[in-house]
Amino acid sequence: MKKTMYFGSLLILLSVSLCFGQKKKKDGWISLFDGKSLEGWKVGENASTFSVADGAIVVNGPRAHIFYDGAVGNHNFKNFEFKAQVMTTPGSNSGIYIHTQYQEKGWPSKGYEIQVNNSHTDWRRTGSLYGIEDLKDVFVNDNEWYTEHIIVQGKKITIKINDKTVIEYTEPDEPKNGDRKLSSGTFALQGHDPKSKVYYKDIMVKPLGE
Repeated sequence: MKKTMYFGSLLILLSVSLCFGQKKKKDGWISLFDGKSLEGWKVGENASTFSVADGAIVVNGPRAHIFYDGAVGNHNFKNFEFKAQVMTTPGSNSGIYIHTQYQEKGWPSKGYEIQVNNSHTDWRRTGSLYGIEDLKDVFVNDNEWYTEHIIVQGKKITIKINDKTVIEYTEPDEPKNGDRKLSSGTFALQGHDPKSKVYYKDIMVKPLGE
C-alpha cells in the first residue's frame, strides 16, 4: 500500500513538472496562450469578438477586450518582456495593453496601449505608444505575420517590430497623459470594431527582476 502511494505521488509530481516544462520556453519565456483555447483569458462585453482558429486568437467583432487572467505571475507583471506574433488584415485596428486590469466594458482605463494598425483610418501605426509617442511610419504589411515585442523595465518602455526598435520611451515624473502610468498589471488584446480582423499567436512573457 505504501509503495503504491509512493509511486502514485511520484507520477503526480512528474505530471506537474512536465506541464510546467511545456509552458516555460527557452531563455525564460513563458507561454500565455495554449494555441487551442482561451483558457487563462477573460473577456467582458462582446465576448464573441474573440475565437481560436489554426493556433491563433482571432479578433473580429464589436469593441471588446480580452485580458490575461491566468496563473503565470498571478497575471500581474511589473518588469517584463512580452512578445507575440501578429497579423493584421487590410483596414484593421487593434492594440496590446500593458499594466492594465480587467474591465467589463469600455476602453481599458488603466495602463498603456501599444498600437496594432497598418492600414486603418487611424493614422497611428503599429508600434505606437498610443497617444504618447505615435508613429506614422508603416513597418510591416497586412496579411503577413510579424513580431511585436514590448519591454518594460522601471520607467522605460521599449517597443520593437520584427527586432527593429521603433519606440524608446522613459516615463517622466509627470506623465504626458496623467491617467496612464506605469505600475503593474496584466495584458489585454483589443477588438476595435466589426470591420477589423487581427490574429495573435505565440503570446509569451519573460518576467524581469526589479
